[in-house]
Amino acid sequence: MSRQETRTGAAIRLEALRFAYPGGARMRFDLALEAGDIVALMGPSGSGKSTLLNLIAGFEMPDAGRVLIGGQDVTGLAPAARPVSMVFQENNLFAHLTVAQNVGLGRSPSLRLCDADRAAVADALARTGLAGKEGRLPHALSGGERQRVALARVLVRKRPVLLLDEPFASLGPALRDEMLDLIAALHREQAMTILMATHAPRDAERLSRTLVFLEAGEVAGVGATRDFLSGGGPAAFARYLGAGGGAP
Repeated sequence: MSRQETRTGAAIRLEALRFAYPGGARMRFDLALEAGDIVALMGPSGSGKSTLLNLIAGFEMPDAGRVLIGGQDVTGLAPAARPVSMVFQENNLFAHLTVAQNVGLGRSPSLRLCDADRAAVADALARTGLAGKEGRLPHALSGGERQRVALARVLVRKRPVLLLDEPFASLGPALRDEMLDLIAALHREQAMTILMATHAPRDAERLSRTLVFLEAGEVAGVGATRDFLSGGGPAAFARYLGAGGGAP
């Protein structure tokens, strides 16, 4: 993608979405997010944060309800057919592929790249600070560099929705801030809709505009991040933070 090219995010709507793991409690999600918003998804462990992201991405299929992205019903679509990119805590990199090849997967799963694809990969690597490391394997990179590879792949995929499942939880504070700043810079360029699961209020405050609080498999509150973190959220959110949910 050229630096002059602009993109916009897509609205996300979950309508009476129901899901349960075998033998597990039932979850129900009703949620509407505006196109281009940056949203922090918070809640206790087991509240459904990863499940909600996986339902949007298509890695889990709901028992009932609908997932709409940009007004389109994508409930029955495979993950690859959805307008979504997802970054996991473990980066989801292939250990036997180089940095450039891992990023190139975002353009072609078979790595059959045309000149335009290779140019897009080179540009994404430069913009994420990885120029000169194209031939390295993931084991030769630091944790922050591996996250940059995952974000470079997001750039070349050109999807209007970005899902982040606690991708910086294992990083130290300084490196986490660096990664959050990089996400913010990508958002300024592409205006994609971002939904980030996190346990850290500091990360939510630094990046997000909106906060969604989950409890017991349901959306228990939605509002401005600054309001939630200044004491304006539901009592359950205050209890969550007081119980250690705000650990960095």
